[in-house]
Amino acid sequence: MAKVYTTEITSEEIVSDNPIHQRLFKAYVVAQDYVEGDVLEVGCGEGRGVGTLIEKAKTFTAVDKIKPLIDQLQQKHPSGKFISMNIPPLNGLLDNAYDRIFSFQVIEHIEDDFLFLKEIHRVLKPGGTALVTTPNRKMSLSRNPWHIREYLPQELKALAAKIFSSVEMKGITGNDKVMTYYAENKKSVERITRFDIFNLQYKLPASLLRIPYEILNRWNRNKLQSTDNTLVTNIHHSDYVVVDDASEALDLLLIVRK
Repeated sequence: MAKVYTTEITSEEIVSDNPIHQRLFKAYVVAQDYVEGDVLEVGCGEGRGVGTLIEKAKTFTAVDKIKPLIDQLQQKHPSGKFISMNIPPLNGLLDNAYDRIFSFQVIEHIEDDFLFLKEIHRVLKPGGTALVTTPNRKMSLSRNPWHIREYLPQELKALAAKIFSSVEMKGITGNDKVMTYYAENKKSVERITRFDIFNLQYKLPASLLRIPYEILNRWNRNKLQSTDNTLVTNIHHSDYVVVDDASEALDLLLIVRK
């Protein structure tokens, strides 16, 4: 299966995607300190961080909806178990089965987010820990038509607290280098969205916005690279940091325990 990247499926191979790729990979770097026993990744995508999780896990299972990608990952990582399914629910996965569950940049795509978290709770072992990341709505630069919704820290924490006995909210943000990129990106996006005088990005159906969003987002990333290539290429996952106060973070980092 040929690799087809949209700006929503960020590539580690496209240079202009590097700041976003490094941001997404940071979650897996953080997760390494939590890996223990039987591990499940919910929504593994093309396997950006599978290698960082599987090497420390007793057993590793991953689920995602795109079967050709799941089949490729199974061939690449034969010691793991890769399952194609639409989620939620987590059909076929047993109750109380996993010590650690990781789900990065997935919940914003899920219609029934309560069921999504409830299913993670179901398959998590008593005493187990799950990590979930998702964009912080406060820091989003425009509507993302690929997302069902985005959250503020207190919103996601309140949702999780209905299900889990222990809920902790942290954030992932950037150092000065990252935030310089963010500021340049914000200015560029604002130059585009100023023409949306009727605020159509928040009024039109998501299906109508995906193609123009993809075209403009890709154009914008490429423009930022051509303007200052070193700013784009020099960003590394170490430039992203975990913070206790998620209010101004780029991504929310939810840590829940059963």
